[in-house]
Amino acid sequence: MKITKAVIPAAGMGTRVLPATKAMPKEMFPIVDKPAIQYLVEEAVNSGITDILIITNRGKALMEDHFDKNPALEKSLLDNSKFALYDSIKDLHNLANIYYIRQVETKGLGHAVSRAKAFVGDEPFAVLYGDDVIVGDVPATKQLIDAYGMYGKGVLGIKEVPKETISMYSSLKVEKIKDNIYKCTDMIEKPKSLAAVLSYHSIQGRCILPPEIFDILDRTKPGAGGEIQLTDAMRKLAVEYGMTAVEYEGKRFDMGSKLGVLKASIEVGLTHPETKDGLKEYLKELTQEL
Repeated sequence: MKITKAVIPAAGMGTRVLPATKAMPKEMFPIVDKPAIQYLVEEAVNSGITDILIITNRGKALMEDHFDKNPALEKSLLDNSKFALYDSIKDLHNLANIYYIRQVETKGLGHAVSRAKAFVGDEPFAVLYGDDVIVGDVPATKQLIDAYGMYGKGVLGIKEVPKETISMYSSLKVEKIKDNIYKCTDMIEKPKSLAAVLSYHSIQGRCILPPEIFDILDRTKPGAGGEIQLTDAMRKLAVEYGMTAVEYEGKRFDMGSKLGVLKASIEVGLTHPETKDGLKEYLKELTQEL
């Protein structure tokens, strides 16, 4: 079945990057000249997605405004012959069919995804975690969609994480199938001890889920942090049916952390045609002072 729908949970309060997120959603933090949320939407579109549901919360209306048409701004840019800038915004409202729904209570990622049940219907769908921008030659979501087409099971986008940080992430029981593709048969969210660690492979920002996940989420009780964890629901899929895990190609940036925001701006800035040369020179000068 072709996957054409994606869900982007973007209802978190961004407490790790306060005070910047007091009035501005972290999803609107710029990476050079585009907000983080635009990277996610473009990745989905470039993976064949046509319909996107963004799960929001209070104070997130800036995201809706960003993907709306702005006739006054467009006219001003054209009147002043700023054609390149005009081209950069004129089609934002046409990237995909973008819908919004609020997660009225912040009860965790699993609860946020459960809000997408009516939107998804009886179809498999992609989930792009709102904190995670992934930059690479082939969209990470497309890599997962391709694996779903090959194996017909839910797909997890994974990376290995350092031993000292595994307690901050999920830990997966995996067995290599070939190359960068694994079978996943168990997982745990935020293991509390090294004895509970299944491996240092962790879900990193992307997954493809079958519609059965919604019935599982309805029965999932609060887990780590007192929240309804998507990992706990996906564990039932992995244990009962098995899931596919893809160690996707691409660099992930955690836009929910201060250091992740800085890394994204620097690394993307080093490839952006308007900033790469000046930034390289600046960094060379700066490193001599460190």
